[in-house]
Amino acid sequence: MKLATRKEIEEIKRLLLEHYPDSVTELHYRSLYELLVSVMLSAQCTDKRVNLITPALFEKYPDPTTLAQADVDEVKEYINTCSFFNNKAKNLVAMAKMVMEKYGGKIPLDEKELIKLPGVGQKTAHVVLIEYTGANLMAVDTHVFRVAHRLGLSDATTAKGTEEDLVRKFKTDLHRLHQAMVLFGRYICKAVTPECDRCFLTAYCKSKEGFKAK
Repeated sequence: MKLATRKEIEEIKRLLLEHYPDSVTELHYRSLYELLVSVMLSAQCTDKRVNLITPALFEKYPDPTTLAQADVDEVKEYINTCSFFNNKAKNLVAMAKMVMEKYGGKIPLDEKELIKLPGVGQKTAHVVLIEYTGANLMAVDTHVFRVAHRLGLSDATTAKGTEEDLVRKFKTDLHRLHQAMVLFGRYICKAVTPECDRCFLTAYCKSKEGFKAK
């Protein structure tokens, strides 16, 4: 696959920012705590599904204090329509306990500290920081991975390698570009049936393959 040229990269960046000037996550949240929980639940699960689950979950466990005291099996009942709900329930309670015990009940807004929390990897930490603080970071989910490869922005076989390519090539506005690529991949550059007829980046498309990270 042919990689995008520097000129093409700049034009792709310009068009993404132009079409998604105020892009934000589609997860529903009212606080940093709710955002973190929602992002943790969204791993390999749709935002739409997470948004159906979280109202009742947050009513029962409105903050780290209540979630830290929760029974894991009871948490499972609230999130059992979410993928990998068993592990996610364990991680959510363990995360809340660590927030209470190590961080005085306040979720840290530092990448190195965030990834110490159970169930929070680099991608989750980046998504939280991008959304909550506007940090100049990139996070690569399935949509971003697919879009990056179809546009020749990366030929890396892993999400981490793709993230490094995007950071190096885009440099600035990474938080806005992350959200833009997520929405573009979710609604236009779909995995199985991309809507090429309404795509504003067809001139820069290198392939219609449904790329997946290893």
